Parts: sequence; structure tokens; C-alpha cells
Amino acid sequence: MDRGLASKESLRKSSAVMLVMCAVMAALTAVCSQIQIPLPMVPINLALFAVHLCGALLGAKYGCVGMIVYVLLGLVGLPVFAGFTGGVGILFGKTGGYIIGYILDALIVGLLVTRWGYKFWKCCLAMVIGLLVCYLFGTIWFMALTGMSLWLSLVYCVFPFLIGDAVKIVLAAYLTKRLKKVLNF
Repeated sequence: MDRGLASKESLRKSSAVMLVMCAVMAALTAVCSQIQIPLPMVPINLALFAVHLCGALLGAKYGCVGMIVYVLLGLVGLPVFAGFTGGVGILFGKTGGYIIGYILDALIVGLLVTRWGYKFWKCCLAMVIGLLVCYLFGTIWFMALTGMSLWLSLVYCVFPFLIGDAVKIVLAAYLTKRLKKVLNF
């Protein structure tokens, strides 16, 4: 009977640690969103670095929870989105699909890294796939709200970000490998 209680207590502690990590990752995403280069349609920022790290470190379930917390914080008006913005207008505006895409990105990265393992190149590949889904979801959303063509949407929303997103993926994969050795969850 004591083993059962100890097991339940251990499970509660690990769940509590994971929920704290979800909050930490939501906060990291909010901070990374503010480190930006403004562009006419969509700003370049470091948010996807935090999103990839969240999915890889926390796995699919808790990675999603972390990004859902981030999105909900912005939805209620806290200035967590790029340029210290937040609210319904931003989330459901032309760039909102990319923000919601963070949830899908973290889910996919978490699923793939958990399945494939934490080798550097496998983490990178999982993050590239997560990024492509985020790009796809966000670009379709952008096109629907702006009426722009696919080519013009890619010019504004994808092409300027490719090099920076590649750097973010490499850094996130490197940190994932390093942090997984230190963190015990």
C-alpha cells in the first residue's frame, strides 16, 4: 500500500514539474516574441525557437499545453505576442494562424522527437516538419484573411524567415540535446 501511495505522490510531483515547465515555456515564448525585426506583414522574431524547444523538451502533450497557455495569455489581452501585443484582434488577425500554428508545431515536434530520439539531426528533422506545418497553417490563414495569392503570401510570410528559422532549429536542437542530459523529466 505504501508503494501505491509513493507512486501516486511521485506521479503528482512529476505532473506538477511538467506544468511548471509548461508555464516556463509559455513565458520563454512570450519573451522570444519580443525579440523581433518588424516587417510590413509579419515580424521576424525568436518565438519559434521557444516553440521547437518546448515540443522537444516537454513532448507532445505538455508541449501543446505550454503553447496553449501562451496562446490563451495572448487571447485574454496580455501583451505576449510580437511587439507587446495581445487580444482577440491579433489572434484572429492575419498573423493569428502562425500563432495558433505554434500549438501544432509543438505537438508534431514532441511526437516525432519522442518517437525518433534525441540525436541532433533527428531533432532538426522533427523541427523542420513542425515548422512546415506551422507555415502551412499560418499561410493558408493569412491568404484567407488578406485575399493575397499563394506566391505573394510566401513572399511576405515564409521566404524572409527561412534562414532565421534554420538557425533557430539548429540552436533549439542543440539546446534540446544539452538540456535533456541535465533535466530529469
